[in-house]
Amino acid sequence: MNILAFAASNSAQSINKQLVTSVSKYYKASDDIIEILDLNDFDMVLFSKEREKASGIPSLAYAFAEKIDRADFILISFAENNGNYNAAYKNIIDWVSRIPKRKIFNGKPVFLMATSPGKRGGQSVLEIAVNRLPFDGAEVLENFSLPEFSQNFEEGKGVTNVLFRSQLEAKVRKTKKILKQKFEQR
Repeated sequence: MNILAFAASNSAQSINKQLVTSVSKYYKASDDIIEILDLNDFDMVLFSKEREKASGIPSLAYAFAEKIDRADFILISFAENNGNYNAAYKNIIDWVSRIPKRKIFNGKPVFLMATSPGKRGGQSVLEIAVNRLPFDGAEVLENFSLPEFSQNFEEGKGVTNVLFRSQLEAKVRKTKKILKQKFEQR
């Protein structure tokens, strides 16, 4: 299985990248390939219809879409900026959405997450993503929010809070079961 994982953030110190990288390890089996993307590798000029008309869709938008297309399963952890998507993620998605004859996620199964330093754990952006991504062609299998990142996560150990770890692992088991059923039907 080809697994694509990324933080919907362009922060060099992204706590969401730490979370999604940690969670991706739950899915690693002997024949699985996990690719962790950095959105900074897909930095494009700010989307506008005028720029699209003048210069076309940037090649990096096609490259990002190709990463999605090669994935069998996608893990995304959303940074929350003022209760919404990080601007870098939004810009990439705006460009990818302009590629003719495609939904952004093209029917791919996804597990959505968010974390933040605060008590709500990025729940505002996670709610937006859970409601929006199906319109963008994603099959949302599950979602998870980790509040108070620095108190509940440790590098190398992952989620350390027993309750949150238990919730996460139950969601991982659920998504693995769904994915197994999907691959058996192929």
